[in-house]
Amino acid sequence: MFRVISCLTDQHDWVLVALAAIVCLVSSFAAVNLMHRATATDGKSRLKWLLTAGMATGFGIWATHFIAMLAYDPGVATGYDLNLTVLSLVMAIVVTGAGIALAVTAEFKGAQAAGGALVGAGIGCMHYMGMTAMQMPGYISWQLDLVLASIVLGMVFGAVALMVAARAKTWKGIAAATGLLVLAIVSHHFTAMGGVVITPDPARVIGGLMLKPDSMSLAIAVAAMSVLAVCLSAAVQGRRMEAAVAASERTFKILVEGVKDYAIYMLDEHGHVNNWNAGAERIKGFKAPEIVGKHFSCFYLPEAREAGAPARALQIALEAGRYEEEGRRLRKNGEPFWAHVIITPVRDEQNNLMGFAKITRDVTVLRADREHLINMSANLDMALSHMSHGLCLFDKNERLVLSNQRFTEMFNLPVEAVFEGASFRFLIEQGMAARDGKVPDEATVREAYSKHKAALYKPEGSTLVVELSPTCIISMTYRPMPHGGWVATYEDITDRRMDEARIAHMARHDGLTGLPNREHFTDYLDQELEWARRHQSKVAVIAIDLDRFKEINDTRGHAAGDEVLKALSARMQNVLHGDEFVARFGGDEFSAAKRFENDGELTDFIARLSGALSEVIDLDGYELTPEGSLGVAIFPQDADSRDPLMNNADLALYRAKSTHGERFCFYEARMDEAARDRRAIAKDLWEAIKNDEFQIYYQIQKSVMTGETTGYEALLRWIHPTRGFVSPVDFIPVAEECGAILDIGEWVLRTACREAASWDNDAKIAVNLSPVQLGNVNLVQVVHEILIDTGLSPKRLELEITESTIIGDKTRALHILRQIKALGVTIAIDDFGTGYSSLDTLNSFPFDKIKIDRSFLMEAEQSPQSLAIIKAILALGKSLNVPVLAEGVETEAQLGLLRSEGCDEAQGYLLGRPAPMSSEEIRRAKSA
Repeated sequence: MFRVISCLTDQHDWVLVALAAIVCLVSSFAAVNLMHRATATDGKSRLKWLLTAGMATGFGIWATHFIAMLAYDPGVATGYDLNLTVLSLVMAIVVTGAGIALAVTAEFKGAQAAGGALVGAGIGCMHYMGMTAMQMPGYISWQLDLVLASIVLGMVFGAVALMVAARAKTWKGIAAATGLLVLAIVSHHFTAMGGVVITPDPARVIGGLMLKPDSMSLAIAVAAMSVLAVCLSAAVQGRRMEAAVAASERTFKILVEGVKDYAIYMLDEHGHVNNWNAGAERIKGFKAPEIVGKHFSCFYLPEAREAGAPARALQIALEAGRYEEEGRRLRKNGEPFWAHVIITPVRDEQNNLMGFAKITRDVTVLRADREHLINMSANLDMALSHMSHGLCLFDKNERLVLSNQRFTEMFNLPVEAVFEGASFRFLIEQGMAARDGKVPDEATVREAYSKHKAALYKPEGSTLVVELSPTCIISMTYRPMPHGGWVATYEDITDRRMDEARIAHMARHDGLTGLPNREHFTDYLDQELEWARRHQSKVAVIAIDLDRFKEINDTRGHAAGDEVLKALSARMQNVLHGDEFVARFGGDEFSAAKRFENDGELTDFIARLSGALSEVIDLDGYELTPEGSLGVAIFPQDADSRDPLMNNADLALYRAKSTHGERFCFYEARMDEAARDRRAIAKDLWEAIKNDEFQIYYQIQKSVMTGETTGYEALLRWIHPTRGFVSPVDFIPVAEECGAILDIGEWVLRTACREAASWDNDAKIAVNLSPVQLGNVNLVQVVHEILIDTGLSPKRLELEITESTIIGDKTRALHILRQIKALGVTIAIDDFGTGYSSLDTLNSFPFDKIKIDRSFLMEAEQSPQSLAIIKAILALGKSLNVPVLAEGVETEAQLGLLRSEGCDEAQGYLLGRPAPMSSEEIRRAKSA
């Protein structure tokens, strides 16, 4: 001991000793954590954790040794043979890795101790191989007693460390295992170093490929900390995964905790209980800490366990996908009870078995009632004749004792075939003959009889479900009698199964049209894409949207709209071929998919769909042609997975709907760019509101006859920090889509009113309203508050709307406009003549001004039609006593035309360009 202490205190650099201790501690902690990860997994995951643990331990031991060797001062210059140094590293990783693998994977008693001893042996092998790599002008000899002591210490502490690590469940246990592994490494190293005797020999020449101590120390430290950082990262990731699993289990517990009448819990793949709900505790008596981790066979009666019933139940669940029975089970206090049990396998997305879901219900009372009814059956002929279930009682010789009328009717048996003493096998044969209309052959009868007999004599009874025909499904339940024989009950579950099938169908199909729904479509598309990947084929996704469907609903009613949807769905379904699929996503949105090899197949499919959408529909004598727009995206050229493919089809549909005359459109990459640009603009719009990037420009409005200024129109301008001036044509539609138009519109209205209130004249200020603003229920209140806050007279505010603004919900829009008009605000109809029903709009609401769209004035000199429209609008304004303002006046000839035709007001570049409030023209207007 004195030699070891003397070596440690007199011949070591304590700074490097501290570095070696840090590396040793970190590597040991990582190894223990990674060993836990490996223990909790299997297969490839376990191999990954074992390899990582072996590398962490081996490299940490190796780095600890050589850093400590650098701390050791032998009194002479030293170097390290490169080949032996590398060999010692490989030996450390392989031997210690093998020890950890032995401790994790071996199942014999003492496997952890043996694995830990092997790790200790690996420490010794690495140490003495590393000492052999040490080159100096002298010779190394060893004191045998300390050599043996170092090996024994490493193996003993290593064995104890892995034994503690295997049983550690808390951080304290992990810390203890880490400390013991550190002790194994440190005790071995310094005990072995105490046994080193160096005899200097200046005549000895050091040769070969050598590493100098300085360069080696840096390389070892950097490499060691890098590898250990990776290992620690893996360990932390494992802990996070463990925490996620724990969170999932907590969610499951919360979900099922409120269920009191059913025992609901999970089994692992070997049948051990993983969790426990309140219903399970109430029914079976066990608390969660008492039962979690135990095998579910403890619920079975001893004779059932000996007969292998638990394992057989799991096997049947795996093979059939479900195991269901009624049988006797045990409570915690040993009391038996009757339980109805359902076991279903649970698999992950790769179809790997994760375990089993088990649901148990206490049916003791229910069964007692049923048995009581059976025991009284011989004396209850009247009751039997009114039972909805068929019932038969057989003796121990398989002979019929009694039956009810329902049994005969259920199997369509002749009355003479059902008699007291008839054999069970004979009744099976008669039932098959009645079902098939002919006498079955001997082999068929034998097979059916064997199947039923196998279910007869189970102690707990059993239930078979037999499909007599597509319209008749019978559930047959057999219950053994105490003194031999059994009772059979027969229930017609056809309606129940049909309801289940109907519910399953409804879950995956549209209720109105019967077409598959979105969920069904995505499942089908996933299968088609997988097939296309394997066979290097192509799949097209077609997004479909009906044109003018809202117009049909508004004009003809929703019932008519539903009839159109059903008719179009049936037509699309009728034109499908075997590898084609169409689904309804909701409203007037559909989607179709087709696997194809050449473009001609896809073109034909699109033509058939377009044709189905374009056929005339007769609604009680009213004929209409709905038509539709289609967007097409193709796998794999447009996207390599489902969601991007469907999204790209939607982008193509959007282009088809926005492009006049296009019935269908194929996806192009620039559509994605346009969509991304719109999203970027939407994001920047919200920032623009915060950063005050908007400005209001004002364009003058003048009297055509006198040239007097009558008002100004407020025009929004956006100065983007990187894009510069962004046209309203580009950003206003995006603002309406993302909802930013409400905040922007309120800002424009408030700012324009505040600035106009500061002018020294009575000129009107005209502000445009977006359709989204007009749909806001608070619009009237917002206008009222702004007028009060800014002090602007209501008669000086003019709100401009387009016909398209009110066409969506005309009644509601006009009601809001009337409330605004009641405040004293004037309302102008903008872009008149370009909407849907201008005269009807004028008739519905008393507008204060009509604004002629600039397009008519620009074409008036070349187009007689445009000139005629201008004259008609001016005449209409005079007849209705509503002033008319013409937009887009750019030449004296245009102004002269308006003057000659009696137009009231005009605006345009000839009269004044839009400018901010700070411009000279606006300043003059303020004081005019």
